Amino acid sequence: MIGVMFIKYEGTIYRPPSEFDSLIIQATVGCPHNKCKFCNMYKDRKFRIKPLEDIIKDLKTGKTRHGREVENIFFSDGNTILMKTKDLLKLLHCCNELFPELKRITMYGSAQYIILKDPNELIKLKEAGLTRIHCGMESGDDNVLRFMNKGFTRKEMLEAGKLIKKADIELSLYYIVGLGGAGLSKNHAINSGTLINKINPDFIRLRTLILFKDAPLYELYKENKFQLLGPHKALEETKLFVETLNNIDSHFFSDHISNYYRINGKFPEDKKRIMERLDYALSLDSSNFRSPTSGTL
Repeated sequence: MIGVMFIKYEGTIYRPPSEFDSLIIQATVGCPHNKCKFCNMYKDRKFRIKPLEDIIKDLKTGKTRHGREVENIFFSDGNTILMKTKDLLKLLHCCNELFPELKRITMYGSAQYIILKDPNELIKLKEAGLTRIHCGMESGDDNVLRFMNKGFTRKEMLEAGKLIKKADIELSLYYIVGLGGAGLSKNHAINSGTLINKINPDFIRLRTLILFKDAPLYELYKENKFQLLGPHKALEETKLFVETLNNIDSHFFSDHISNYYRINGKFPEDKKRIMERLDYALSLDSSNFRSPTSGTL
């Protein structure tokens, strides 16, 4: 197990929990959008794509230091999928040449950048070894996406999801519980669920909204323009979201410290069990959960 950068890294390292044992290679610096109201990531750096020769040099250093230990590689920072396809193909081929035990290559990709790719480009990336894309859908509701300045619409997220699935690349979609606040909670849950039904991602991963003091949403919260959900309201929203999920073949993970209750499973076979576990969580006294603002940083 490695899961550490091995030479140099600009800024704080961000990676999905599921990439804990991956070799992390910084291919891009920062996020090209970086305007989401709820997010404080990458605020310390301006987006740029690192020179290809520098990324390849880092891969070769990884080969020297870790060799056969490397089974998974995660290319950070945000939206590495934005790189030119010809350059991504060179990196993927390099990975396969250097690491004989390699099983998985992954990166972040947001809908507005995925849809810039031609379908054939994504197929070529799959054939070259791109295994999985982590995509922050966050919400399937246009009002929530617009309010949070996510940078894409429900329709664009659907297009992006279908492109990835058609290319046979694994798609890991993220849903943020509570992102619609109190006012949009119901629509946020239902419209997110119905969108996921249309996409049928390989993985559905839950995150619960945490307020960051250096993110724009925190100021709206202080001005009472955004209502943060408490534990039971967040769990009710999660239950409504899960209830809406139908006709999908997806792994379901609540695999983050932000969440009030850990529930993992597989759809469709575990849906009933997941709903039962949510009912149990809702029966617990609020003292069993963290304060809604305890995670505020």
